[in-house]
Amino acid sequence: MSAVLSLQGLTVALPRGADRPHALREVDLELHAGEILCVVGESGSGKSMTAGAIMRLLPPGVAIEAGRILFDGRDLASASEAEMRAIRGAGIAMVFQEPMTALNPLRPIGDQIGEMFRIHTQLSKAAIEAKVLELLEEVRIPDPRQALRAYPHELSGGQRQRAMIAMALALKPRVLICDEPTTALDVTTQAQILSLIRDLQQRLGTAVLFITHDFGVVAEIADRVAVMQHGLVVEQGAARDVLERPRHDYTKALIAAVPPLTAPPARAIAEEAILRIEHVSKTYRSGGFLGRKRRVTRAVRDVSLLLPKGGTLGIVGESGSGKSTLARCIMRLVKPEAGAIRLGNTDFATLSKSELRASAKRMQMVFQDPYGSLNPRRRAGELVAQGPMIHGMPREQAMARARELFALVGLDPAGVERYPHEFSGGQRQRIGIARALALEPEVLVADEPVSALDVSVQAQVLRLLAELRTRLGLSIILITHDLRVAMQVCDLVAVMKDGEVVEHGPVARVFAAPEHPYTRALLSSVPGRASAPGQGFATS
Repeated sequence: MSAVLSLQGLTVALPRGADRPHALREVDLELHAGEILCVVGESGSGKSMTAGAIMRLLPPGVAIEAGRILFDGRDLASASEAEMRAIRGAGIAMVFQEPMTALNPLRPIGDQIGEMFRIHTQLSKAAIEAKVLELLEEVRIPDPRQALRAYPHELSGGQRQRAMIAMALALKPRVLICDEPTTALDVTTQAQILSLIRDLQQRLGTAVLFITHDFGVVAEIADRVAVMQHGLVVEQGAARDVLERPRHDYTKALIAAVPPLTAPPARAIAEEAILRIEHVSKTYRSGGFLGRKRRVTRAVRDVSLLLPKGGTLGIVGESGSGKSTLARCIMRLVKPEAGAIRLGNTDFATLSKSELRASAKRMQMVFQDPYGSLNPRRRAGELVAQGPMIHGMPREQAMARARELFALVGLDPAGVERYPHEFSGGQRQRIGIARALALEPEVLVADEPVSALDVSVQAQVLRLLAELRTRLGLSIILITHDLRVAMQVCDLVAVMKDGEVVEHGPVARVFAAPEHPYTRALLSSVPGRASAPGQGFATS
């Protein structure tokens, strides 16, 4: 069977001064009609650069140096920009990782999808609207007529991703490239998007190139797999063969880093609670302007939980379940309207601003996006030293403390002189952890600290948190939508839905014998659920 898309010896050069000469080196890949080829690897492996080369959307200074990209008998590597404009969307379409940045926030969804028809066809306005409605129904967006006129911020993350898929499929392309389309989504939404892509691919016969770093996703949808490392394809083959009998050491290491969906032996934890969350509630009110109906969202509803001293409490649930709002209430980034947050004898829910500043060092937070939470204009060491200096520590002593903390979290102490952009994603998250530890907190609140990281880097950060918990006697609240992560590092888990805790208890009990239907639904949605104890995957 001839390939719809064929990459032959594709080599892409990086600009002078980059960390290596080539983004891609002699990449050979074939994609056939009606199949899903997953390209997997860590950040910097060349996965997204492969997609960029195919679409001829490479960053400035990056260029195809050698090789061919054959599509429909044409070599896209040497095609003109006018030829590529005709191919993009109509022949090869792409779904991006973050739909909020790929969609225009100032234009309704229907208008953006309709643009595909306005550019490539002569259809009337009414015919275009009918086509867009049909596409929104096809990707199973609730109330497609309302979504047609909605702006991107008015849709959920999963709905925005469905709209991106609708746009990509508008002209029935022969090849669909999906670049990490489910990375930022919670487990049930991720499962829905994967099911949608598989269903559309089977019904339309589309060839799908699916880029991911998640082996659970690979196990769920891949027909074939190509593993990339440093711009090279180090292994490729049928999904079952690669997942169950990997040949290359790098592939073996990646698969070994995936947390198994089985809880490790329970640790002995203290009965004493260091933090008590008692009947906490938070409601958001919006709208009501120019006669519009005021919208009330009960983000957290009467939540009560205990964090044992030296233990880790996981809070899991879908986007919108209230878990991050609860974390912000605990940290007093937002003020709860009811309830108490007791750390020892101190109720953080009732502290004044001045009292909160004095007590803030007792609880510190690690954020989801380490780059967004670090000031890019300040050196990493200054960012870590900032907290102690605010609380009266002399600068020289605070910088010495920053170097100690760099070593503690596994970074070179000399890195205190570098800026955030000079570190990898995993290293930036370690800086975020060092900054949180600088004030020697009793409680660490980590809000999705590994969701944006590759599986191997994720494993390193989780090991680091577990080591710090033991070494420093930390108590940790871990917010996550990844049940594999919660299962590996948490002692207790609370499952949230619509602002309420629907189930909580020891992690092994909750995940081995879930009592609530919602917990069972979350577990059943985990991509590539292990078919047997250990690291095996159930392939589709």
